[in-house]
Amino acid sequence: MTESDAMTPLWTAYEAAAATGGRATHAWNAAGVSIDSRTVKDGELFVALQGPNFDGHDFIPAALGAGASAAIAARIPETVAAGASLLMVADTMTALEALGQAARRRSTARFLAVTGSVGKTGTKEMLRLALGAHGKTYASLGNLNNQWGVPLALANMPRDCAFGVFELGMNHAGEIGPLSRQVRPTIAIITTIEPAHLEFFESVEAIADAKAEIFEGLDGDGIAILNRDNPQYQRLAKKAAEQGVGRIIAFGRHADAEARLLDCALHPAATGVTAEILGERVSYRLQMPGAHWAHNSLAVLAAAKCAGVELAAAAAALDQLQPLKGRGQRVKVKLAGGSLEIIDESYNASPAAMRAAFQVLAQATPGGGGRRLAVLGDMRELGETARLLHADLAPDLKASRVDRVFTAGPLMEWLHATLPDEMRGDHAADSQALIPHVVAAVRAGDVVLVKGSLGSRMAPIVEALRSLERPAEALPRAANGN
Repeated sequence: MTESDAMTPLWTAYEAAAATGGRATHAWNAAGVSIDSRTVKDGELFVALQGPNFDGHDFIPAALGAGASAAIAARIPETVAAGASLLMVADTMTALEALGQAARRRSTARFLAVTGSVGKTGTKEMLRLALGAHGKTYASLGNLNNQWGVPLALANMPRDCAFGVFELGMNHAGEIGPLSRQVRPTIAIITTIEPAHLEFFESVEAIADAKAEIFEGLDGDGIAILNRDNPQYQRLAKKAAEQGVGRIIAFGRHADAEARLLDCALHPAATGVTAEILGERVSYRLQMPGAHWAHNSLAVLAAAKCAGVELAAAAAALDQLQPLKGRGQRVKVKLAGGSLEIIDESYNASPAAMRAAFQVLAQATPGGGGRRLAVLGDMRELGETARLLHADLAPDLKASRVDRVFTAGPLMEWLHATLPDEMRGDHAADSQALIPHVVAAVRAGDVVLVKGSLGSRMAPIVEALRSLERPAEALPRAANGN
């Protein structure tokens, strides 16, 4: 935080009241905006949203007690102390959106948005680094990409940024359009279109149409950056043109791609890339293994160059990218006789993301006597094709030289039944029941991939493996060499 950031509040009571049409009970300043009383920070403005299973108004006292400077409310709960700092509005969700729009209007930053079936968050993080090589860059935290997350991210954007990067997500048609119109990006990236959320869509083409709603926020000067290697490229390009998008840039290995991958060197813990970005050749390294990272970095560098960032500086900045928890983070666990490596992909899953993770596992190097193990949970929201999509992972696991596959959940049971005997590990009804089987099976030298949809709750398996860490005093000492 700069000195000016510390001196200038993100929101004053006057500004927030003007933005929302509300009435402030006192004068106050806010350093940020929160919708969660459990994580609200000192000096933040708490917004009491009402959801189907909760009412944020019930948590206003807790938020104020935790240090919130004020709360946005549509009613005053009896438990709120008299004289509390509040901003009274007709509807708190509408007020949050209004705060986001006020932040968007007052900003002179260049705005970018990212969507796609997979790779959104990683691409957003690469954009944060690449654009940050040129000027102050704000990116939405985590995956704040839905109807609550996007206006919250906008409302938290500092006043003096040069760039703002936002992730837009959906699982139904009609969700991305309103989010894009809130962000109003000048550059929009669609990473790829894959069979995800098929439970809510009749086809992959319908998914492409829903993702194409991101163009609704672009104007005639906007730029759409699209995956030329994806079968839905022409459909997306047509949608962009119909929406009046001024320029379409293709990225990928395809000969017609303007951001083109020339070479990709895969290593166990990194990826070397040589590419041509809008006529300029560049070589760089990513501290992320996997061809999918190299592929999405092309879109990032094309966006950065269009945004005025010097290409070499943007590419060099990508080497700072570190794996995120649940999204490829590597963890070493010391055991007697060696160590165990965990590839934590427990946050989410789709068929395309599974296959990308298998390729990363294939590049990993087990220790002496170690194996490549995959611990997989159900992929959710795949509709009527779910069983087949799970079973179809078997050839990819075999091609990735995975030694044993442990599975959890009713859908993964279809993969379990499809695997050859020598690859088939244990299966359990859910992740919790699978934990003792995995813990008993692992040994020093193994590399273990853990992946599944968030609803499959695979993170506890990662934590169970991490808990196998032997304290230093319990490990055998190395013999002296003399």
